[in-house]
This record gives sequence, C-alpha cells and structure tokens, in this order.
Amino acid sequence: MSSTRTALVTGATAGIGHSFAQHLARRGHDLVLVARDASRLEAVAAELSAAHGVQVEVLRADLADRAQLATVEARLADPARPVELLVNNAGFGLKERFLDNSADTETEMLEVLVTAVLRLTHAALGPMAERGHGGVINVSSVAAFLPRGTYSAAKAWVNSFSEWAAHEYRPQGVTVMSLCPGFTKTEFHERMHVGRDSAPEFLWLDVDFLVSKALSDYDKGRVYSIPGAQYKAITTLTRLVPSRALQGLQSLGRK
Repeated sequence: MSSTRTALVTGATAGIGHSFAQHLARRGHDLVLVARDASRLEAVAAELSAAHGVQVEVLRADLADRAQLATVEARLADPARPVELLVNNAGFGLKERFLDNSADTETEMLEVLVTAVLRLTHAALGPMAERGHGGVINVSSVAAFLPRGTYSAAKAWVNSFSEWAAHEYRPQGVTVMSLCPGFTKTEFHERMHVGRDSAPEFLWLDVDFLVSKALSDYDKGRVYSIPGAQYKAITTLTRLVPSRALQGLQSLGRK
C-alpha cells in the first residue's frame, strides 16, 4: 500500500462510512475498511478496487469487543504500513430512553462511540505525530449540542476530545476534525427502527453532500464540520436557548 495515501475507515460498509470510502478511493487513497460483516466488507472492497484502481484491505472487527478492537489499533500503529487518515465513523444509536435500555446495552454503545474513538485515535496519532503529517476525522453528531441522553453525551465527548486534539497536535502536522452530521439518509435510523417521518424532510441530508463537505472542511484544516445551513443555524441556536427548553426535543428522530 501507498506510504502516504492510506485511509482507514470504521463502519465502512454502509451509510456515512461507505460514502467516505467511496470519496477517498476517488481521491486515490488506498483503503483499510473496518466493519463487523465480513461478506459486506469483501463486496465493498471489490467494488472500490475495481472502480478506482486502489488497493483495499479489510479488517472484520466488532469495536465493542476489546480483543477485536486491538487488531485495528495494531494496524493503525504499524510503522511499516502507515495510515495517513483515520475516519472514526462506526457507531449506532438507541431508540429507547435511558431506563428502557439495559445498562449493558448502554455500555456497549459507549464502548463504540467513546472507547473505540479514544483507543483508535491514540493508536493513530503516535505514528502521525512522529512522521509530522496525518489526520483524524471523528464522526460526531449535531446531537452533541442537545441534551438527548447518553448518545448526545458520548458525542459531546467526541467534540471536546477532537477539539483538544486538533489544537494539541496541529503543531506536529496532524489535523483532527469533528464532523457533526444531522439527520442523514442512510441505514442508521433504519437499524434503530426509526422512520424518515421522525423528523421534518428539510432536516434530512444527502450522505454524499455530507461527506463531500466534510472532506472540504478537513482539507481546510477546520476543527469542526457542520454540513448544511439548517444545522449551522441549529447549533448556533443551542448556545442561546436554555437547556430546559431544548429538552423538549427528546422525541425528534425517535418515532
């Protein structure tokens, strides 16, 4: 694989992760794709390799499992096969409210949304800082700006962590960006058994628009990417509206 043009994408077989893989392949990046479904991984790898002439490696891993997560960490830390860009995209949401989920289910979500992001970023940043170039895109959410339970709390952590890392490692040539999508037309909500009517139509973003804007913001060295004028307005308003009022939005995207 190329020494400076390899990107590793988690959750790469569907939705935002798949779109990232497509866009990066078009840019000429070789790829390391991570997901839980081996057959879908192989199919996506074959598709991208044939369409764009890039080399594609696959790693089947459930990031909630520390042993499987460790295999991805080892790949990122391998000095003989440098990764230039890490896209921490893997994740899932829970439709039910906090007490309607088991503590184990909530913990599994935090393992993927927080622990995996921390450990994979840690594994990637060392070699990148030593080389003096590289980058990380952490897929967060507009939910990070709203009081919406543990999912929002996890994404708020991703934002805080990414903002700190962006400033900490920029002098060493590393770009870190937090991408904050709103409602996006992918499988994400389908897997939660949530319909498209759970939010107004104007809030739904096209996934390719989202990823194109994210990569443009990353190229510009931005710390945050919030695609869509509607979501820029919403995140600005969250700084002005009291949290108690924002609490009333709990049902949005859960029907």
